[in-house]
Amino acid sequence: MSRASICIAVAVVVAFLFLHKTAAPITTHDSAPSPLIASVAATDAPSKADTYSVVKVVDGDTLVIDIDGRSTTVRLIGLDTPETVDPRKPVQCFGKAASDKAKELLTGQTVRVEYDLSQGSPSFAKASEGTVDKYGRLLAYIYLPDSMLFNEYMIAQGYGHEYTYDLPYRYQAEFKAAEVEAREAKRGLWANDACAIESSRAARAAPPVSVATTSGGYDCSHNVYNCSSFKTQTEAQKAFEACGGDTNDVHKLDNDKDGRICESLP
Repeated sequence: MSRASICIAVAVVVAFLFLHKTAAPITTHDSAPSPLIASVAATDAPSKADTYSVVKVVDGDTLVIDIDGRSTTVRLIGLDTPETVDPRKPVQCFGKAASDKAKELLTGQTVRVEYDLSQGSPSFAKASEGTVDKYGRLLAYIYLPDSMLFNEYMIAQGYGHEYTYDLPYRYQAEFKAAEVEAREAKRGLWANDACAIESSRAARAAPPVSVATTSGGYDCSHNVYNCSSFKTQTEAQKAFEACGGDTNDVHKLDNDKDGRICESLP
């Protein structure tokens, strides 16, 4: 090989080594995601800054909020309070106290909503990035304006039980600990005389019962009807109003006190 050929070969090798050293490294699976991938991933995670107005408090563990102008029912994750509005069940001990406390704290408030994607089924609406239960209710945690987690507060103060529907949720350990502490302190429904206290309070607050035994063909003297007694909501509403409406709801049909009863009927 001539001297010129050797010099050319050396120059090629040097150039190759220089370019290889200064070239951009190849991206591996351990590298940070591209801005586009990061943006897509961010949209999959619910925002913790979403705040909405409370439209209505249904009971201790259910409320209605305004999302983009639409009333959306929210079922609180990890909390179960005694029943007050299910037409298939009687009002349970401490249910009214739990409902009243929820109304006291939530009515008229703007609350922050936090979702937990481990719960429920994929949402069928764009109203949120959360999930819904089999009844179509949004599953969420609710924070009051002072940042208090309402779900946990209700358990800690004895207004409800810790409730795991199926899979563990984000704050399960904290909620279980809150119930243990409430039980030990005998707060709320865990008090020895909780049911007696609530019954006494309800009796003092109850409006006088109408002396009329019937009105428009309906028995208004004592509790003889529930929603299953009627075929339609219109018929139930007629009976409710015939007996005096909210002033004499002897049949306990309007537990949420909104003037409209048996809304599950056609």
